[in-house]
Amino acid sequence: MTKGIDHIVLAVNLLQEASGFWEQLGFKLTPAAGHPWGTENRLVQLNGSFLEVLAIGENAKLTEPGEGVFSFGAFNRDFLLKGEGASMFVMDSKSAEEDHKAYVAAGLPEYSPFSFERIAVSPEGEERQVAFDLTFTTDPLSTELGFFTCHNKFPENFWKAEYQSHPNTVRDLNEVIFVADDPADHHEFLKVFIGERTARLSSLGVEIKTSRGTVKALSPSAFESLYGVEAPANRVGLKLVALVFSAENLESFGKYAEALGGRKSGGFWVVEPERMAGVAVICS
Repeated sequence: MTKGIDHIVLAVNLLQEASGFWEQLGFKLTPAAGHPWGTENRLVQLNGSFLEVLAIGENAKLTEPGEGVFSFGAFNRDFLLKGEGASMFVMDSKSAEEDHKAYVAAGLPEYSPFSFERIAVSPEGEERQVAFDLTFTTDPLSTELGFFTCHNKFPENFWKAEYQSHPNTVRDLNEVIFVADDPADHHEFLKVFIGERTARLSSLGVEIKTSRGTVKALSPSAFESLYGVEAPANRVGLKLVALVFSAENLESFGKYAEALGGRKSGGFWVVEPERMAGVAVICS
């Protein structure tokens, strides 16, 4: 079953500074919150998907990875050793058990089930329980990028309309763009991870439509030619380099983008990755 894009983890060194740039770009972020193991985050909620701006808390107690054990906190800590950026790509889930079975059947690396819960604060100041089942796997050719599915047990406590209404008028995350030296090397993994049997291969790379948004894996030259942004070369395998949004009022988005040094190229705006937690922001 084809899944939809759930969220992107953006690993940063300083949570408030990094999330401040997203606020300057006209996004409304949730208040700072923490995971039981000590990572801290703020979220950009969109129409069914979200961005997680995440940092390692000062007193974090991170579990180290082991045989068959994936450590969310340690992975992001180690990712940051090479700089900020999109560290993890997450698809939604209706069943962690079924996701695990599918990945095992495809011969992908498997890890122990992982669940957690915490208290979220609503815009009205009410405390509500949220809980998640995470199913991790790994692209053997892209070990510096994390992949997991997320089963949200209490979506009614998680999603809030007030946090989904952004001054820049962005509502949807339309595309997630990866680069790789040879995108075709990764299309089988992406199909299994997403739960899609077909992918469109072209001279530019790979394209897979999900139930919520499109996933693209492009060559570095194709990415630079299309968007005028140089792809990073400091990691191996797939690198998540850009997020493509749609805005109800592109002129409104453009005012925020221009203030952050963004530029208009044809029918879309581009904000360079240096300020946006290591990912290029593209909006049309």
